[in-house]
Order: sequence, then structure tokens, then C-alpha cells
Amino acid sequence: MTGMRRREFIGTTVAAGVGAWALGRGVALGEQPAGKAVVVSTTRDDATKEKKPVAKPVKEMVHAVVCKLSGKARPEEAWAAYVKKDDVVGIKINCLFGVGAATHPEVTEAVIEGCKMAGVPDDKIIVWDREDKHIEKSGYTVVKGLGVRIIGVNTDWEEQPTAIHTCQGRLAKILTREITALINVPTLKTHVIAGITMSLKNHYGSFHNPGSAHANGCDPFIAEVNALPCVRQKTRLIVCDALLPVAERGPQARPEFTYEYKTIMASLDPVAIDTVGIKILDEQRAKIQLPPIEPKCKSVQTAAAKGLGVGDIGRIEVVKI
Repeated sequence: MTGMRRREFIGTTVAAGVGAWALGRGVALGEQPAGKAVVVSTTRDDATKEKKPVAKPVKEMVHAVVCKLSGKARPEEAWAAYVKKDDVVGIKINCLFGVGAATHPEVTEAVIEGCKMAGVPDDKIIVWDREDKHIEKSGYTVVKGLGVRIIGVNTDWEEQPTAIHTCQGRLAKILTREITALINVPTLKTHVIAGITMSLKNHYGSFHNPGSAHANGCDPFIAEVNALPCVRQKTRLIVCDALLPVAERGPQARPEFTYEYKTIMASLDPVAIDTVGIKILDEQRAKIQLPPIEPKCKSVQTAAAKGLGVGDIGRIEVVKI
């Protein structure tokens, strides 16, 4: 891919100088040795300009990481490895704090396109987060009619709560009743309480009262919500927006701590991709003379201990393309 920049940062890195549309055999999770995980990462110099995403390279990057992860040569084959024509696909974005702290629409549009490539009809694709107002302030247009829906849960939570450790959370009916497949599309940020907010904590938008689940650095609440069958069994893929991470004082937008990392990542393992995210943020924090967040990220290791994924960086293969 022209303009691609490779970085050496962590794990075992495999570089492949091939095109986004013909990546060849990848490193699908099903082929991994037991107890290991794969995170695919791609970086391009042209992915952002003046701290704003550039749609065309971002789209190519999203398809490239999904191709490599799936081991398929073409995007339509790659996406079809994760979602099927008869699925109702939920694309969970992160929009609570608006532009500068949200999943970029350019990334979401590429994921929507991938679902369509796999044959999922427009009316079976739902982009969602907690509330319409959060979605709108993050650069999206709420769409509730025909075609792809972009909607907030708003008040449509389950009537009966579910135990999330000591929190009694009412889950989103979109998650519990409507979708059959879930694609988690978080953005990479620090979190003043949990240390990091990425794929695992993105599910704080999946229940009605996340403010009740922040004690003890959100631990073990983050692990508990990700262990719920409706999350664990429906999740097919994680595509992380690491174009413009927030390295300090997240999860709100912090322009002074936002930097151009110009990267998209994909994995099937939420613990592994979050573990990689911690290392990425700590790399930047070291550059600006801030202490590491890793000691605060207890919830990620709790999730690993619960068997939700791999939290040992030595057992995570970072495949760079």
C-alpha cells in the first residue's frame, strides 16, 4: 500500500509489502497455536491530515486488516468470514464524548461497506450507541428509516436488569434481541478511571447505567459485561480506530494530548487488542514524559483471567501490513 509507514513497537511483527486488495493468506485466529492471539495492524502516512481522517486510505486500511486477519485474498471474502447474508449485524461505536473522542465516521463507513460486501442487506445493518444525541455530536446523522440504521438505544433497554458484578444493568435490546452478529468498533483512548477505554470498555454503552460500574477502576465490571453471553457469543470481529488516540485525560476529547498514530487494527480477541492498545498509549506517554497507564488497567487483566482473551503480550502476535 503506497504511503504505508511501518513501526516497530511490540510483539512479533510480520511485515508484508502487498496491496490492500490482494493480501494473500493471512493469520486467522482459528489457525493460531493454543493460548495465543493475533492482532493485525496497518499504518499509513496519508490516513490523517491535520488531525482529521482521510476517507479513502482509511477505507483501504480497514479492508486490509480484515483481509489479513481472515486469511482471505479479497475484501468480500474476508468480511464473509465474519458476517453472513442472513445476519442482523450490529456495529457498536463509541460516541459518548463527541468529535475528537469518538469512533470516526470514516472507519464506520468502511465497516458498513464490508458488511455489504459480505451480502448483508442494508436493512440488516445497525450502527448504534447509547443515545441519538451522542451519535449526532460525533459527526454522524441519525437514521431510523429504511436502509442502514444509525441509532441510539435511548430508552429501549431491557425491562429486567442483568447482574454485572454489583451493578444491575438493563441491557440494550438491540444487543439482546435484534442483532445476531456484533462488530465492535472502538476508538483508542486513555481513561482517567480505568486506564484505557477501547474494545472491552466500549460495552459500557451496552447497558443503561454505566455510571454505577466505575468503582475500583471499573474492575471487575468491564470483564463481567464482556463475559455476558449476548456480548461474548455475538462478537464476530473487532476493528479499532487508532487514527488519533487520546494519550492523557481521556475519555473526553483532549486536543492537546491527541496525536496522529494513523493506524487501524483488527482482532478476534478483545483482551489482546486492548493489551496492544495499552502498549501503544504507554509508548506515546513515555515520549511526553507521563507515567504508564498499564498499572491502572486492572480490568484488562481481569478479563484475561476470566478466559475472555489473551492478556500476556508475549503470547500476542502483532502482524503489521
